[in-house]
Amino acid sequence: MASIPIYPWRLAPAGLATIRQLRARGLRPGGQDVAAQIERPRHRRGPLVAYLYEIDKAKPVRPMTPAKWAALAKANTARRTCPDCKRDAGYVIPASLGMCVTCAYPDDEQRAA
Repeated sequence: MASIPIYPWRLAPAGLATIRQLRARGLRPGGQDVAAQIERPRHRRGPLVAYLYEIDKAKPVRPMTPAKWAALAKANTARRTCPDCKRDAGYVIPASLGMCVTCAYPDDEQRAA
């Protein structure tokens, strides 16, 4: 098993990019293996690691189909719908509450009135 090259932070050679950098160019790794990695040192913890891919071997991002857009819209609507009052809260409901703020803190609404 061959090891991949490891570069210090900001010293990777040209022609390599992270997934986020590929995405910003409208590309995706496209099934290629990791070409290298960069490491950013951190205080009192292990280094941050980012994997690098070859830009030349990257493929264009697949376009969104109408079915994918519909599924994404449905998922976002579900994240905004309160399970208690069944209303669209107008914002993504916090997972820590599990319901809209009005349902989570009904006493605060009575005090404000």
